[in-house]
Amino acid sequence: MGSRLMDEADVRRALTRIAHEILERNKGAEDVVLVGIAARGDDIARRLAAEILRIEGTEVAVGALDITFYRDDIGLRAEAPEVHETRIPFPVDDRTVVLVDVLFTGRTIRAAFDALMDFGRPRAIQLAVLVDRGHRELPIRADFIGKNVPTRPGDSVRVALTEVDGEDAVLVEDAR
Repeated sequence: MGSRLMDEADVRRALTRIAHEILERNKGAEDVVLVGIAARGDDIARRLAAEILRIEGTEVAVGALDITFYRDDIGLRAEAPEVHETRIPFPVDDRTVVLVDVLFTGRTIRAAFDALMDFGRPRAIQLAVLVDRGHRELPIRADFIGKNVPTRPGDSVRVALTEVDGEDAVLVEDAR
């Protein structure tokens, strides 16, 4: 049995708050780029960029990063990995890169660090997540969090986005 933790209004409010926090922490959007981890992190990154444009009047570059071949479990999975397109059509050198994803164990973010470094040397990397569900296996912490969601290790958190799923929601399927 599952539950709806965030609806469309909750997602919108969380993204607006994260956009404001990114602007506040970086004293504006100059030299800030957003890179969403495919899939869904890139959709969230585009929404954050639109919100930053609305708030600040500044366009922020947005990219998508596939971390499939940087994962530490690539050879351990039985099924073939789903590969997405990486699109980072701008330099990351000496810029603040805000990675965008959902945070669980930290392993995806660790893989994203490795993948991002293949594109250059950012001045700083910050992490924005719509959902932080705990259960960290690596010492990685988000800088900007839409919602902290306490879950059990076996629970499944699904982020639904209008662009992909026809609705905005965060759903938790219980491990039971």
